[in-house]
Amino acid sequence: MMQATNGELTIRDILLAEVWQFVERARACPGVRRIALVGSLTTFKTDPKDADVLITVNDDADLTPLATLGRRLKGHAQSRNRGGDIFLADPSGNYIGRICHWRECYPGKRMSCDAQHCGRRAFLHDDLDDVTLDASLIKTPPLELWPKIVRRVELPGDVETQLIRAIEAQQHKAKAGAPRG
Repeated sequence: MMQATNGELTIRDILLAEVWQFVERARACPGVRRIALVGSLTTFKTDPKDADVLITVNDDADLTPLATLGRRLKGHAQSRNRGGDIFLADPSGNYIGRICHWRECYPGKRMSCDAQHCGRRAFLHDDLDDVTLDASLIKTPPLELWPKIVRRVELPGDVETQLIRAIEAQQHKAKAGAPRG
C-alpha cells in the first residue's frame, strides 16, 4: 500500500499506512458508527506532525478495543517523531473527548490524568478544557472513510492512492466474498 518517493517512504506514506491499518481494525469494533480523517493528512502539507482520526461511537460502546488500536497508531507514529490522536464524537454529533493513551484507565489510576471525569467511562479522555472540535468538523469532516467514503475537500493524491483505494479494494473484496441471499 505504501508508495516510496525516490525509494524513500515519506512521513505521509507512513502515517497513511497507519491510518489504513487503524481503519481496517476499528471498523470491526462494536459501537463504531463512523470513521473519518481530519487534520493535516487531508491537506497538501508535506510534513504533517500527526494523524488525526475522528470516530463516532455509540453512547454505550466499549472504548477498550479502540484504545488499544489508538495506542498502536500513536506508538508507530511516535517512532517517527510524529503523533496520532483519536477524537471521539457521540451519535448526536457532540465532541466527547479523545481516546485515553494509558494502557490502564480507571478512576484514580493516574494523578497526572487531566480528564474531567477520569475513568468514569473507561478510555475516554474528556479533557474538554484543553481540546475541543468544532461542531461543523464533526458533522462534515473532510474525509469519511467508513462506513462509506465521502470526500468533502480536494484531497492530496497520496490520500486517494494509498488510503482510499486500499479501503475501496478491501470493501470490494469483502462484498465479493459475502454470501448472496
